[in-house]
Amino acid sequence: MDALSRYEPIIDDFEAFLDACERHLPTTVRVNSIKATRDRAVEALEAEGIDVYGRDWNSDVLGVATGKPGNTWPYVHGWIHGQEEVSAVPPAILDPQPGEVVWDSCAAPGGKTTQLAAEMNDEGLVVANDDNLGRLSALRGNCDRLGVTSAAVTNTDARRATLDPFPDVDAFDRALVDAPCTCEGTIRKNADALDGAGASASRNLAALQSDILERAIELTREGGTVVYSTCTFAPEENEAVVDSALSDGDCRLVEFDTGLESSPGITAWNDETYDDSLTKTRRYYPHQNDTGGFFAAKLEVTA
Repeated sequence: MDALSRYEPIIDDFEAFLDACERHLPTTVRVNSIKATRDRAVEALEAEGIDVYGRDWNSDVLGVATGKPGNTWPYVHGWIHGQEEVSAVPPAILDPQPGEVVWDSCAAPGGKTTQLAAEMNDEGLVVANDDNLGRLSALRGNCDRLGVTSAAVTNTDARRATLDPFPDVDAFDRALVDAPCTCEGTIRKNADALDGAGASASRNLAALQSDILERAIELTREGGTVVYSTCTFAPEENEAVVDSALSDGDCRLVEFDTGLESSPGITAWNDETYDDSLTKTRRYYPHQNDTGGFFAAKLEVTA
């Protein structure tokens, strides 16, 4: 846990944070509303002898008393999808509407893509992109299992993505940038998550993250929404990246509330200061909701 010690100045109740990081992560699933209702999924899980408990902030997120939800028939039939609770936050913040055109810039293996499609009632277009060809089979497989028909899978570097494959699309209505990151927030399910983590690794990733976010803003229509998220605690990958996007003058931060306990984004880190509006971003710490760690920012495109 030494790699996390640098965050002590910005995390309230740091000892509780460390204790939570060392505990086993509860198993959660997301009900796939394309194929099943919440009640139907709960009934099917309980019929297999699995205790189920709801999560107040999102009726489609369920805690399950099994470490292997993928071995259940509701999973095989596409009624549920194994998804860490806090990873369901970015699509909920993006709030896509039926009939819209949405870009998921870093989509594989597809948990958030399929959530976006479900929130759109599978009506419209979700462009699910990933630059890793080897991960596209998982993305396609999850879309197929969950009955998603509104997704188009693309394989390109998000930094150089264009609208050319979609000649009838002038711009995206919304875009999700769930960026590649150091993944420190996954420590509760991945014991190796902190290997190689640190300020240097975060700074190295920040340029890539900034480029993808900048491209998402460029491809999204004026008045459209871009959500930027990571599963890391590093300000270099979070507030600093969003601050860089704000400095271009093409977007502004928007406040949001998921119903989960969270902390505001920070406006200063080491020798750096960020725009005061960064307090509108949210940090989700493991000890606040018994989840993994996440960061999220909601941006409105202004130009």
